[in-house]
Amino acid sequence: MNIEAKLRDMGIELPVMPAPTSKIVDCRQVGTVVYLSGHGPLRTDGSWVCGRVGETVSVEEARAAARLTAVNLLGTLKVQAGDLDRVKQVVKLLFMVNAAPGFTDSPEVADGCSGLLVEVFGEAGFHARSAFGVASLWGDIAVEAEVIVELKEP
Repeated sequence: MNIEAKLRDMGIELPVMPAPTSKIVDCRQVGTVVYLSGHGPLRTDGSWVCGRVGETVSVEEARAAARLTAVNLLGTLKVQAGDLDRVKQVVKLLFMVNAAPGFTDSPEVADGCSGLLVEVFGEAGFHARSAFGVASLWGDIAVEAEVIVELKEP
């Protein structure tokens, strides 16, 4: 099945992400491997899901923010790849949670992002992953993720 048709069937519309405001790029491609910079839970209205998980953000809200972050990553990946059907495999996900002291469920939160990647790409969506809590994230966003993807040859 066409990945973009699958996303539409899932009710997901890919965003056009704003350009980074610092001296970085949103992704870098080396051969057939795409390294996506950290993305966060940017809503369609331009606001961010913010707060510390385990304090002002529940695990359920954070999982939803993680899923939204995956959608945003896919938006950037589509621009870079031109077509999401070019994805050969998701290689690695690095996932960070803006965690309250003592919060230990970062992998459960990251499952919101991982789950969408597997749902969209099937077997090719399974990936290696690191998920951990941090003391803070830029702008107080609740979660941030970066991903490495291998593309099929054009």
